[in-house]
This record gives sequence, structure tokens and C-alpha cells, in this order.
Amino acid sequence: VQLQASGGGLVQPGGSLHLSCAASGLTFSSYRLGWFRQAPGKERVFVASIIWSDSAAYYADSVKGRFTISRDKAKNTMYLQMSNLKPEDTAVYYCAARRSVTTWSRVDYWGQGTLVTVSS
Repeated sequence: VQLQASGGGLVQPGGSLHLSCAASGLTFSSYRLGWFRQAPGKERVFVASIIWSDSAAYYADSVKGRFTISRDKAKNTMYLQMSNLKPEDTAVYYCAARRSVTTWSRVDYWGQGTLVTVSS
């Protein structure tokens, strides 16, 4: 299984970024994919997740209304559109996968992370 995250960078407050996570080696019907982030000196926390079959999405309260998770079945790729970014969104963003029958406390696979820096 491989999860390859990309798209991070430096953006000004109020700006937007689009992250991608290319997934391979998964039986998508048996897994949920999602995004986590880890700010400097803090724990890694849940950001958003998506059910591959029907695109049902779930978000942390801190990003609701600003971030949108989506997926492209044909490309086996998950996305995170981030808008109205704030300095507190600065973190390394990781894509993750877990079995559908478990919870996000038990992540099975992690991507390598992509750094998002929100600063003027």
C-alpha cells in the first residue's frame, strides 16, 4: 500500500491550497481514507475523511466550511481543497487509510506528509 501526498506550500492567510493523495494497493471498498495534520509541537489530529463508495465526508469542527474533501475513483486519488486558510492551519498534512470496520484511532497506513505553511 502506498499513499503519496502532495500539494503543500506557503500561502498567505485567506489563501487556498489543494492537496492530493494518490493511493495504490488498497481495496477501496474496505477502507476509509482521510487527512490528518500535525502542527509543530502538537499531536497529529484528524482533519477530514471520505467514504470511497459514495463520497460521504466528515470534518473536524476546526475546518468545517473551509476545507472540502473529495476523491476521483478513476485516478485513485483523494483531495483536500483548503480555503480561507489561517496561520493555525500550518502543519504537516498526512493522508491516511484505515479499515472501514475500525475507527481513526487505528490507522493502518500513513502517507509521507506534505507541509502547509500559512504566513504573511
